[in-house]
Amino acid sequence: MGKQLPDIVREAGQNASRAPNGAFVESVSASMRPVEAVISELSQSDVPVLLLAEAGAGKHATARRIHEMSRRNTQPFRQLQCSTLKPEDLAIPHNGGQGRGGTIFLEELADLSAASQAYLREALLRVTGRNGSAESAARFICGSARDLEVEVKAGRLREDLYYRISGVCLRLPPLRQRKEDIPRLMTHFLHKYAEEFRRPLPEISTDMARLFQDYSWPGNLRELESAARVLVALGDEHLAMGGLRALLRQPSEAGNGNRLSLKAAAKAASHQAERELILKVLTRTRWNRRRAAAELQISYKALLYKLKQIGYEGYGTS
Repeated sequence: MGKQLPDIVREAGQNASRAPNGAFVESVSASMRPVEAVISELSQSDVPVLLLAEAGAGKHATARRIHEMSRRNTQPFRQLQCSTLKPEDLAIPHNGGQGRGGTIFLEELADLSAASQAYLREALLRVTGRNGSAESAARFICGSARDLEVEVKAGRLREDLYYRISGVCLRLPPLRQRKEDIPRLMTHFLHKYAEEFRRPLPEISTDMARLFQDYSWPGNLRELESAARVLVALGDEHLAMGGLRALLRQPSEAGNGNRLSLKAAAKAASHQAERELILKVLTRTRWNRRRAAAELQISYKALLYKLKQIGYEGYGTS
């Protein structure tokens, strides 16, 4: 079975600085190993690349990985949101002819305006050159979570642009298809937020590790990172478990690629802690609700309301 998340987190302290924020975390899963081999090959060329993956599955980290392994790694890496992009945003100076000008990662290619699509097509012609040589100051890597062939047929994406950018197409597997990587990824995210929040690295129990392995992660790495942020921010795993369980069972929110809300997680965890405290006091008072209300320092009416909320209104005596 290999090491589980609690073991890996405990042993990873000395390696925490090896992977900076936003870094590509090397995988151990069978579905990602071939992808990493292709990434290594792509880093040695200047050809444009199209990354296809679900929202939150690591397109940005992959694009940065290609850049950092390439000969352009001393030049700028820029991530641009296509939905707000203007043609002039795509321009990178040629550095006076002194070397390459870096890498541009375009997020959600199909969101480009018609003017930006036309500019990008011309820029790609300069990148590859009429004879296949790298003549441009910039290398372009594009990402999309949508089916671009559908976008072309609908007239929202230029066909000539699509065929020019899709010559090298790399598909990234969703997190549910690479669960062997969850311990490594979670370790990285926990260290990231422990350093950012200046909080202790949280201990991960077997129950929490099992929760992470059993969940389908429709929001992919982005959702896993948000769960790590919640764990570090709340500090107490027992408190966080209730909130995370509630949030990780809401596929409608996570499936849209939205991040887990720290405020929502804290609220859910607070409700879970309140529920456990109420039931603990009621057990101690043998379900005498008036005594429990007094011990909890709330009114009898308030206790009845809370019992109704958690589905225990029919239990106990007055």
